[in-house]
Amino acid sequence: MTQNNLGTALTRLGERESGTARLEEAVQAYRAALQEYTQQRVPLDWAMTQNNLGNALQCLGKRESGRARLEEAVQAYRAALQERTQQRLPLDWAMMQNNLGNALMCLGERESGTARLEDAVQAYREALKEFTAKATPWYFEGTPKNLQRVLDLIEQRRSDLPPATPRP
Repeated sequence: MTQNNLGTALTRLGERESGTARLEEAVQAYRAALQEYTQQRVPLDWAMTQNNLGNALQCLGKRESGRARLEEAVQAYRAALQERTQQRLPLDWAMMQNNLGNALMCLGERESGTARLEDAVQAYREALKEFTAKATPWYFEGTPKNLQRVLDLIEQRRSDLPPATPRP
């Protein structure tokens, strides 16, 4: 628990700084926490820590030019979704779907196709099953904006493609 909390504090500090040192430390702290917070032993704590790890990795990934950290973030969010399911914890599940959508959109922006962007659309639509204007207005505002942004990116990519060559 202490390692997870340390990771959270380091992530918050790292978000406020321009460098990546604190975020790297946060990733290390979350990975240390996962040595004890195993899926078998404490599945919900494990999932929470996976989500937190995903957040730190996504923040790092946004600051780096490559895709590796964003790929790792996607893996962490998908791992978390194994335990924090819609049936068990609907709002946590929706938050993680939104986080997954954000990481996928970042990846999709760095790639030429639309596959990652389409995966992001699916994640945002899943999140909106629980994020409603009445139940969660604080989340409901951002997720539809994210969804529209990724839909616009997909449309832009598709309109930029050359027309298909007709077959004889």
